[in-house]
Amino acid sequence: MPAEPPSSCSRRTLLAEALAVAVAGEFAPLVALAAALPLRVENVTRLYTVEVARIETPADTDAVVRALRDWPAKVAIGGGRFSMGGQIAIAGGLHLDMRQMKQVVWLRADEHRVRVQAGITWRDLQDVLDEHDLSVRTMQSYANFTVGGAVSVNAHGRYVGHGPISHSVRALQLVLADGRVVEANRREHTELLGAALGGYGAIGVITEVELDLDDNSKIERHIDAVPLADYPRFFAGKVLNDRSSVMHNADLLPPRFDAPLSVTWRRTDKPLTRRQRLVPRGQTYKLERNALWALTELPLAGSLREPATELVRRVRPEVAWRNHEASLDVASLEPYSRRLTTYVLDEFFVPPRHFEAFVREMGRILRRHRVAAVNVSIRHSPADEVALLPWAREEVFSFVLFYKQRVDLQAQRAVGEWTRELIDAALQHEGRYYLPYQPHATREQFERAYPEIVQLRQLKASVDPQGRFSNTLWQKYL
Repeated sequence: MPAEPPSSCSRRTLLAEALAVAVAGEFAPLVALAAALPLRVENVTRLYTVEVARIETPADTDAVVRALRDWPAKVAIGGGRFSMGGQIAIAGGLHLDMRQMKQVVWLRADEHRVRVQAGITWRDLQDVLDEHDLSVRTMQSYANFTVGGAVSVNAHGRYVGHGPISHSVRALQLVLADGRVVEANRREHTELLGAALGGYGAIGVITEVELDLDDNSKIERHIDAVPLADYPRFFAGKVLNDRSSVMHNADLLPPRFDAPLSVTWRRTDKPLTRRQRLVPRGQTYKLERNALWALTELPLAGSLREPATELVRRVRPEVAWRNHEASLDVASLEPYSRRLTTYVLDEFFVPPRHFEAFVREMGRILRRHRVAAVNVSIRHSPADEVALLPWAREEVFSFVLFYKQRVDLQAQRAVGEWTRELIDAALQHEGRYYLPYQPHATREQFERAYPEIVQLRQLKASVDPQGRFSNTLWQKYL
């Protein structure tokens, strides 16, 4: 076929250019309106939406450096957007959306070590690790979170004896306010490592994370009903001192919150009852979502909880891969709508000596305020030896409260009231509360819970003297 004459190409080009100019002219007002609309950064609850001036989505460390260089004002960092109180954004500032930084930098399977970009999710990392029969050592119960976000909140999961993620982090790559790229580990820049673990972006941007890994293995579920007063002794003897224990939590159900249902996953050589190595992606979870709606909406749902719990105890034992149980999808907890109501978490940490007293006081507060609680999940952690702001300054049990609330301002105020009562209860029992959730605590409560904030302020003054790194949380407390 002969080549098309240049004149035809010119005519086609001119026609395309003319059409583009016409379209641009026609829609110019809409384009201008879109440019003028505020940029909103939301979290999973749809509460505490923050209007920002700019959003950048870096794909590598150099892009983070450039973004900081080109933006002279406040900066906040976000990953999966599961923190619930504005911890990922600052009004009028730059939001660094880290979710495009999702590569595995290297994997040393024989050393049980991996290095990843901070925006990778646990689920994406599990796809890589599972091929090598490896597992994440410590992570949240659900796999949708980013690794960098988990490090920033110093997350934990159900892993027996592991404690917070700080114990499995070998090194971090950080970008500081002046654009310097720093490697922080147990030998160099240890103060920056401790401040970044559970530092909520106060001193820099986490761009890479090096982690310890464990072997994947088959695990079997064991369910036990335990009297409240006996639970600490049961956990120490039957779970913590059993070297086959891999994961554990116990559920407290409303309205009494006084009958722990223990769920322990132990290593086993038994045949699998669930053969899938990882939870399949993209499921609808209609059954789970309907059950969540029923538990918090139907008048008689509360009376069905105990029979349902007994039924769970009698189901046949389940044997699955550790990676399957670690790859749960938070979509299974997502309601059909968050327009009028939303589901939120809160968490408190109390040493074992105050376990029963705190649980009974927590139950009284939740009943008095008629909190629409789904459950309280009990976890355990040894003392945190690395983070500058440790939520576990000694051995603790954690109490993860999952509840439903309305989104209007009156409901917000009511939730704030009983949340502060629960924080006071934790403080009175020599405990602390967790920071990735709604910032209802008073300044005085925060200072009592985290007296180490003095050291963080001093370090921040040296590495970020202009206070560029901030967010709604630190705007209130730091």
